[in-house]
Order: sequence, then C-alpha cells, then structure tokens
Amino acid sequence: MIETGQTAPDFTLPRDGGQDISLSQFKGGPVVLYFYPRDDTSGCTSQAKDFTLFKPDFDAAGATIIGVSKDTVAKHENFIAKHELNFALVSDAESDLCERYGVWVEKKMYGKTFMGIVRTTVLIDADGRVARIWPKVKVKGHVAEVLEAVKAL
Repeated sequence: MIETGQTAPDFTLPRDGGQDISLSQFKGGPVVLYFYPRDDTSGCTSQAKDFTLFKPDFDAAGATIIGVSKDTVAKHENFIAKHELNFALVSDAESDLCERYGVWVEKKMYGKTFMGIVRTTVLIDADGRVARIWPKVKVKGHVAEVLEAVKAL
C-alpha cells in the first residue's frame, strides 16, 4: 500500500471517450483517485452517484475526480451513460495501477478466496504527493468527507 507523503505513482490508462488519461496531466491541482470493485454494483453505483452530486464542489476546490476499476472502457461508458456520471473512469484491466497503489488484494466471500479491488480513495495534492488515504471505504458519507479533506489542502 502506498503511504501518505510519498509521491503518487503516475499512470497512463484508457478512459471513457476513447482517450488516455495520465495522473501527471493534473499536477498543480488536487486529484481524488478512487478505486472501486465493479461498475453497476450497488455500492459502486452509490459512490459514483455521490461523486457526481458533489462534483461542482470538487470543481470549485480545483480538484479532479478519477474513478478506477478493472472494467473495460465500454463498460465504463455504459455505466456513465446509465447513471449520468460527470467525471473520468479509467480502465486498469491489467491491475498494474491497482497493484502499485496496493488495492489489488486477496479477498474472501462465502468461503471463497479471490483477488479483487478493495474500495480505497487516495487524495493527491497539487505537488503529486499522497495527502490522505481512505482504505476499505464505507460508501455512506465518504464523498463528503473526501470533499472536506480537499478543501483543507
């Protein structure tokens, strides 16, 4: 897992709309990088809708929101259209970014063990350093808490 204070690992990944997105292109402003398990599941949908609802406030604070999962760009585009999301979703199909941030972990459910993304949010400051990490996120109230942390930078 990455740690507060270290330089956030850069990346270039495909995003919705058929373009690539790199963390380095947002240097000079805060970035909310949030990792989630899968498009269109209840918790992931609720979290994405919360980020959409609060996006004007994040914009006012100069922050960029980027969601990350292993889903394909096509799935992301369907997810965005279905729920009218208003921020970038990137596809980490090979789990490289998830592994570098330490969110690709062994999970257990119903007695089965499998690899998956642990819901995590990373706040990166304007200098590209990790300002705060929320591991094992509980969705309710989380986005408002992240917004307060962005405003406190």
